[in-house]
Amino acid sequence: MSGDDIAQWRKFADQARSGELYLDDEQAARACMTACDERITTLEDMLVFAQRAQNVSGFGDFHMADDLAKMFKAQASGENNSIDAIIREHIEVVKDMGHIMALSIKRITGQDVTNSINFNTNTGSMGG
Repeated sequence: MSGDDIAQWRKFADQARSGELYLDDEQAARACMTACDERITTLEDMLVFAQRAQNVSGFGDFHMADDLAKMFKAQASGENNSIDAIIREHIEVVKDMGHIMALSIKRITGQDVTNSINFNTNTGSMGG
């Protein structure tokens, strides 16, 4: 996902918060919200695997092996384009999507459904 995609979804979320943008079909918004919850769970599972990928070993007992292990570890975590950074970006975009759906439902029904979405609590334990 590019920085432009992330910025676009952030803009959509801001527009939804201000009331400019919403989905006018409650059933569709609820289905999308459910899909967002499921996607966040999947991405959190992927993040656990990405964190495990930081444990790099088995390249041998020489200087070049240490360099190779550092390179693979950096790809797993710690850089802007590392696996864990990309997964966290995707989680943020899906959170924005879910908020848009929740705000749409609130606008349609007057019902606040944000407590059924655990976006902030789900990702708070990941250190992101």
